[in-house]
Amino acid sequence: QDDVPLLGHVRPLNGYRDERFAIFRPKCLFTIFHIRNSTRRSMSEQTPTNSATVYATPLGTHGLDPKGVVHWNLSGKELRDIAVERGEATKTAHGALLATTGERTGRSPNDRFIVNEPGLSSDVHWSNVNRPISPEAFDHLVEMTRDHLNSAERLFVKDMHCGADPEIAMPVRLVSESAWHSAFMHNMFIRSEKDSLFSHVPEFTILHAPFLIANPKEDGVNSEVFVAISMTRGLVLIGGTRYAGEIKKSIFTIMNHILPSRGMLPMHCSANTSDNGSALFFGLSGTGKTTLSADPERALVGDDEHGWSDKGIFNFEGGCYAKMIGLSKVDEPAIYATTRMESTILENVILDADGIPNFHDSTLTQNTRASYPIESIENRTEDSTAGHPKNVVFLTCDAFGVLPPISRLSPDQAAYHFISGYTAKVAGTEVGVTEPMATFSACFGAPFMPRHPSEYANLLSQKIAEHNASCWLINTGWIAGGYGESSRIRIKWTRTLLNAALSGALEDVVFVTDERFGFKIPATCDGVPSEILQPRSTWADPQRYDNVANVLVQMFNENFESFADGCSPEVRAAGPKIYENQSL
Repeated sequence: QDDVPLLGHVRPLNGYRDERFAIFRPKCLFTIFHIRNSTRRSMSEQTPTNSATVYATPLGTHGLDPKGVVHWNLSGKELRDIAVERGEATKTAHGALLATTGERTGRSPNDRFIVNEPGLSSDVHWSNVNRPISPEAFDHLVEMTRDHLNSAERLFVKDMHCGADPEIAMPVRLVSESAWHSAFMHNMFIRSEKDSLFSHVPEFTILHAPFLIANPKEDGVNSEVFVAISMTRGLVLIGGTRYAGEIKKSIFTIMNHILPSRGMLPMHCSANTSDNGSALFFGLSGTGKTTLSADPERALVGDDEHGWSDKGIFNFEGGCYAKMIGLSKVDEPAIYATTRMESTILENVILDADGIPNFHDSTLTQNTRASYPIESIENRTEDSTAGHPKNVVFLTCDAFGVLPPISRLSPDQAAYHFISGYTAKVAGTEVGVTEPMATFSACFGAPFMPRHPSEYANLLSQKIAEHNASCWLINTGWIAGGYGESSRIRIKWTRTLLNAALSGALEDVVFVTDERFGFKIPATCDGVPSEILQPRSTWADPQRYDNVANVLVQMFNENFESFADGCSPEVRAAGPKIYENQSL
């Protein structure tokens, strides 16, 4: 499974290549040179697997002139072995690779920038999430990154694709000073047929310099770390952080910018499928997205990033990047099994004295991770695609105890809740959190969405209506007084409700409309106590429920204010309302 070819030669995404390569592409870009006629640069860039040939897109295309050895498109095993040899990583008792990332154990959202270039500004929803950086400041970072990589003892180049649909897949490249990050790239993106790699022309290239430390005062950035994306140049710079998730999320951000202009919806969600049709699962961290989409009766399409085209849904990735903290063999056997495979890369996981991972140890971070090829999951679709979804599921962990365990949404309500992206943090999840705290992340992935959230919401509404998909809001959190007053909703009840929704078993039951949120709640579901389906009836003090519910409604409304201008009147009207005659 380490080098399974999933894609051959593919057509790139249109609209970016010509302008970009007018700047960077040499006239001889598509020429295959022989070593005897090549320069010193070509000698240093020759592939270890074919000493007579160099690649069609040399590193000079990116302005690089490396002085050290360049390794082209090594296998995952070769990269992992080199990582151990160089001391970048170690092996667990089961043979998986283990790497640590130092101070940065998660994304650095305050250090991510998009270049404010002509032709792009009107498309980007500039905010504290999408921070602009000037072309001049970006040029400075480019030169700084090139100089750093040019002086590296070794460079590792990985040519991959993003997108499992061959007609949509985008060719991408990573140039890194780190072998284990290149192995991560190998796991996470679509692996191409080896013969196609020699003619690979990346639409986007990541220059990855995890050991390059920026000076905020001199380099025009916010800290020692920078992640800078130029859509026009097809270039991503990552410096100062060893957290591997920045690699995949930078490409995800680019896909989120490109696909809407082609009428396709990029989505931060998991997906699975069965004879009853495919389903999408949107949800922020801690809502149960990974757990609920891993179903023995349904094949996994992907766990994190997908697109919805005129043909159906497709995974962006060739691998999974799963959270490990609290991982249980009983609850998630398929994911647990991957941690004992040699192709897996564990990140910031603690080992015991025998070299066995302790998934309950958060000494380094709560955000422990595992990267593994999707082939490591047996119950999956063969090509990481599926038909049009019949069900769209929004997952939330409501700590206030207000939202019902399941409710059905209209298309406009679905767009509203998609833009809202609500869940709640509880005490202990982050430093300083001592009571339930509402969290909103537009499109369930605000840090990766360059456009205005309404653009994605409108596309979602159109596709839901076009394919008559059912939309559901599932609360995996609390009822009966909320967090601290009761236990979290039992996972077996949530699973039963979800299965009933996906199978169509809820189509024939009576639904009750909620006064505040307007969604419809089933009155019954086989296998689930009817009394939990209406949260107000589970509270000892119904008046207190009304007060808390109205507070949550107010939070929704205040959050939505900044997005309302870009939304249709129907979506604006689909939001919750303070229930009349109820005090706060």
